[in-house]
Amino acid sequence: MAVLVLQIPPRQRLASRAADESVPPRSLAELDYVFSPDGLAVGSSGRAAPALLPRADSVVAVLADADVAWQRITLPKAPPARLRAALAGMLEEALLDDEDALHFALPPQAASGSEAWIAVVHRGWLAGVVAELEAAGVVVDRVVPAAVPGTPGGHFCLPADADADAAPWLTLVREDGITRLRTDGTLARALLPADPAAQRWTATPAAAAAAERFLGQPVEVFAEAGRVLDAARSPWNLRQFELAPRRRGLRVLRELMQRLMSPEWRPVRWGALALVVVQVVGLNALAWQQRRAIDERQAQLTTTLQQSFPGVRAVVDAPLQMRREAERLRAAAGRAGDGDLEVLLGAAAAAWPEGQGPVQTLRYESGRLTLAADGWSEPEIAGFRARLGPAGYAVELADGRITLTRRAGAAA
Repeated sequence: MAVLVLQIPPRQRLASRAADESVPPRSLAELDYVFSPDGLAVGSSGRAAPALLPRADSVVAVLADADVAWQRITLPKAPPARLRAALAGMLEEALLDDEDALHFALPPQAASGSEAWIAVVHRGWLAGVVAELEAAGVVVDRVVPAAVPGTPGGHFCLPADADADAAPWLTLVREDGITRLRTDGTLARALLPADPAAQRWTATPAAAAAAERFLGQPVEVFAEAGRVLDAARSPWNLRQFELAPRRRGLRVLRELMQRLMSPEWRPVRWGALALVVVQVVGLNALAWQQRRAIDERQAQLTTTLQQSFPGVRAVVDAPLQMRREAERLRAAAGRAGDGDLEVLLGAAAAAWPEGQGPVQTLRYESGRLTLAADGWSEPEIAGFRARLGPAGYAVELADGRITLTRRAGAAA
């Protein structure tokens, strides 16, 4: 599944804007991106306007280290509709900004009553970033932090506008949270662990030399593209509560297709394909067996016809030809058929209503016997039809006349 990772520029603080009023607020006119065809390796990277970004199955936005604050609390037991208000109440004393201006995000699979890290982001800024991207046609599926509390260590990098010989910034991950600070002061060295060699330290290529001098040991060179792709694989998603994506219509279908095409669903896809193949093979085998049975039945009919009527050479429709030959033999023997006049008259006489005199007029044509029924009452007509119905005859009444015919397929 192709993944597009967007590196969101750091939020501009009021202090930096006051220092230089000529610097405009940051916008998303262009974004650094990383494209991965499989979500594991970097395929390409670059910088482009949102409308010109590569298309991918999933879009992940990565926030800068300084834009996400972390607080560790015991998760309150509250219903989902009131969980955000409960979090704001618990974090009220630890927050510097007004709680209405902040956005909170829970860790994946968070359970009430357990201790967990809570991510805190400026809500208006993050909502504006998501809205600006979606207005440009870029649907953001997840928003993740660049670093999350966990394994102690750190990452060194230089800001985009910094000089090559400037002191790098350090994103320090400790058990009590994440701190971002400059390495040219004493605070960064004071916060280092007692044994830095036991931790994992990474740095961008531009900051690698300065980071090694600061630590006094080698560091792992980690390009920014690899770091943001590694962050995109995090299970975190900051799009929660009021910033949760609205899953409707085609978006729901797209997410289901993305989930179905993900690597973890590969066994399900192979199983479904195997099931379809087995069903197709089974249906073809059943159709072959049915066709063979039909062919055998037709061969038996042909053999029976030719044995019973040796004069028939070419067999086209065995049942029809057999009926015709039987009718021909019956006529040659002088026996009346089911639709002949004698048989129809006998059936009508057997069912004739009591009290009715002889029929005045009759007409016979092609297996249809029409009799005059003037003056017949409804019970007499119903009784006539009821007596002939079980014998396989159809009775129709129209314009004072009764028409008697033999129903097709009726037993003699």
